[in-house]
Amino acid sequence: MNHNRIVCFDLEMCCWSENGVGRTGEIIEVGLAEIDLSKGEIVKRAQYYVKPEHDEVSLFCAELTGITPRKIEKQGRPLEEVLKSMLKNFGGRNKIYASWGRDDLILLEECQQKGIDAPFTEFINLATLYRIQNRLKEKRIGHKAAQEAKGIEWEGRQHSGYVDAYNLAKLALTML
Repeated sequence: MNHNRIVCFDLEMCCWSENGVGRTGEIIEVGLAEIDLSKGEIVKRAQYYVKPEHDEVSLFCAELTGITPRKIEKQGRPLEEVLKSMLKNFGGRNKIYASWGRDDLILLEECQQKGIDAPFTEFINLATLYRIQNRLKEKRIGHKAAQEAKGIEWEGRQHSGYVDAYNLAKLALTML
């Protein structure tokens, strides 16, 4: 296990707003940013688009994420192929993965539904760690708000897996 490297990741899923209530479906983007704790820097980044098997990208989802049905049609690949690329480029069981919230459960559940092996075993929920470190107890705080509270500038468009993973890596470097 390489404890000096943490792979921060962020997922975007198909999403809909039904009567003002948000609902999500299959994964359509995986953004990754790997940090080297000994160097204190981001060393690698990647973005993968996933072609959902059942869901379609709604207008609401395209406006929120910037991911259009056309982009998925042209650049999306099946989740299993994306995870193989991710493992080849970032490593799997020999790395610790981290996200803001429970993206690990979302990914593992979709893998289980599709008969795909889980890509990692070690995971850190940075939102929980942030709440512990900052004595927030039961309060929930969003990733962007937490980052800005630490004086770390947010870069890029929120709700892009690629951008969110990069920003999460910047925050993680101050936490780990």
